Parts: sequence; structure tokens; C-alpha cells
Amino acid sequence: QHEVGKPLRNCYSLPGLDFTYGMYVHKRDGGVAEAIGHWDAAKPRYIKKIMPRDFLTMNRKAVGAGCTTAREFGLYYKFMDIRCKEEERYLTGWVSKIPADMTFGRPARPSTPIYDIIQHRYKEMWMERQRARTKVQKIEKKKLDQVRGNRTTYLRTHPPPVKEESFWHPAHFEKVEPHLSTFPDPEAREKALSA
Repeated sequence: QHEVGKPLRNCYSLPGLDFTYGMYVHKRDGGVAEAIGHWDAAKPRYIKKIMPRDFLTMNRKAVGAGCTTAREFGLYYKFMDIRCKEEERYLTGWVSKIPADMTFGRPARPSTPIYDIIQHRYKEMWMERQRARTKVQKIEKKKLDQVRGNRTTYLRTHPPPVKEESFWHPAHFEKVEPHLSTFPDPEAREKALSA
């Protein structure tokens, strides 16, 4: 059974008291005294880059030296190796010569004339723009309201003449007498059909 009030024991055997956990760094591990007393500042390193050959300058100097054939140009390139120039470059970025009087950022906008503010000139300009906009909107609305007429709109305005109904019946139905007569006499029937 487990011991009451004590944690479970594991099966690993721990090293002695003189054992140090972790990795010991010989160069930097000097404790708190070294961390406080010595400030380790990193110095920028220069990147040495082999620049490409400057053929424009070499060609100009070779012509000035009197080279005319391809062999002479090749010998001149071999003995006079001129490389392109590049400014010093650090790991953090390019270091360029910036003029002392140069300012960064966007230039400030010109100041607003106070007389225009006092005389409400900006309000009047805004009102004129609004009036011009409403005029344009009215013109566009009139153009949209004018719908092109088609056959349907033409028939609505000019309806065709109404054709008179003809009570035409096939000939074999005309000879048949009605089976039921609801009129009291033939005169009333003629009067109702004439109406």
C-alpha cells in the first residue's frame, strides 16, 4: 500500500550533490558578477562582397592606352582588374552619406488664409458645389424618366378600335327552334334582343 502523506517514489536514481544540471558554457558563464560588471556589446561586422568587374571603365582606359584588338583588350583586362565601387555595408543595412540639412517625411501643407475663414468663403464654395451636384442629379433623373416608347406604350395611348361582335352561328343551328322560351310573348323577346 502507499505511504500516507508522502508522494509516490519513482525508480530513478538521482546524481549526487556535486552534479550540475544543464549545459556549462565556459566562455560566458561567469555568474552575476560578470553579467553586471561586463557589458558585451556586439560590433558591426563588414560584409566583404566581391564586386563585379567594371567593364565600362576598363574599356575606356584600354582605348586610352591604345588597345585595338581583342587580344590586347584581354591582356588589359587581366592586368588592370577594375571592380565596381560600392559603399560600406553592414549586417543591419546600407550606410549612405546623408546630407546634414535633409529632412524626412512629407512637407507640411500651406497654412489656411484666415480671411477666407472669416468671410465664410469655404462655406460658399461648398454650397456652390452642392448646387451644381443637384443640377446634375436632376438632369440625370430626367434622362432616366424619359423611357423609350415601345409597342405596349403606344397601344396604351392609342388603343385599337373595338370590333363589333357578330352573333354568328353555324347554319345547322339557325334552323333549330329553342326548346325553352322564358319570355312572356315574342314582342318582349324582340325588345330584349334589340337592346
